[in-house]
Amino acid sequence: MPTQKGSVRLFRLLGIDVYLHWAWFVAFLYFTSRPNEYSNYGWSAVEILCLFLIVLTHEFGHALACRSVGGKANLIVLWPLGGVAYVSPPQRPGAQLWSIAAGPLVNVLLTPILLGAFFWAKKLGLAASFPDVYMLLRNIAIINIIMLCFNLLPVYPLDGGQIFRSLLWFLFGRASSLFAVSIIGFAGVAALVLAAVFMGSFWLGIMAAFVLMNCWGGLKQAQALAKIAKIPRREGYACPECKSGPPLGPYWRCSQCGNPFDMFENHGLCPCCNGQYNLMQCLDCGMRSPISEWRVPADRH
Repeated sequence: MPTQKGSVRLFRLLGIDVYLHWAWFVAFLYFTSRPNEYSNYGWSAVEILCLFLIVLTHEFGHALACRSVGGKANLIVLWPLGGVAYVSPPQRPGAQLWSIAAGPLVNVLLTPILLGAFFWAKKLGLAASFPDVYMLLRNIAIINIIMLCFNLLPVYPLDGGQIFRSLLWFLFGRASSLFAVSIIGFAGVAALVLAAVFMGSFWLGIMAAFVLMNCWGGLKQAQALAKIAKIPRREGYACPECKSGPPLGPYWRCSQCGNPFDMFENHGLCPCCNGQYNLMQCLDCGMRSPISEWRVPADRH
């Protein structure tokens, strides 16, 4: 996954920092220098920049939807395979579903706008008078539709796979849903590899490797979540974010001495080096909150 490392900060909008990964510049030079149907390479550059804007609005859809359900989203990184909005919605299937579905929804809303612009250009006869403008409008409309359809494939970690995972979460729980879509994702990897070989596409091969790494990571995370779910829980405490109780036992590791200890039994104090922790990390959703916010009133036990 692309990160801020090796990326250039472009701007900050609505409290969200937008970065551009260095590999994007390589892809930009590659695609704009290839033979194309335009009269000059400048139009290829405009097409790539339009694709950049579509991807950016897609990622802002994810980020703003995540914030609307009480989640955190303050970083977007764009790279050759698209973009990544680093979102952290509440660990509830409905919140996850909306945060993911809002991205493709942006492309759905853009579809009639871009198609309308293309058909308007066709009606005006721009194919003959301004062929570059006509081809640009046509290509951008097609790119948006392809992006929408590809993203909705039920292959993890594409949006379609994550939407499918959120729907399964309602029925089977967090760990089982992630395990299922990760397994299905491996079938998607096989399909992408075959398509890459058949079409001779270098970029499909990269996409297959990207999906493979994420499916493997998802599978390992699902196994870890399943183990955590079986651990007995401490009464009297609940995560303010996901409402799950903290596990009983030394499942937190001190960053100073490296020894495991029970955060809640010791009230955030490492018994080995006396390191004090004021924020308790939930092992289910990963959020950190003060211990005072974890305590459940006696009448709710």
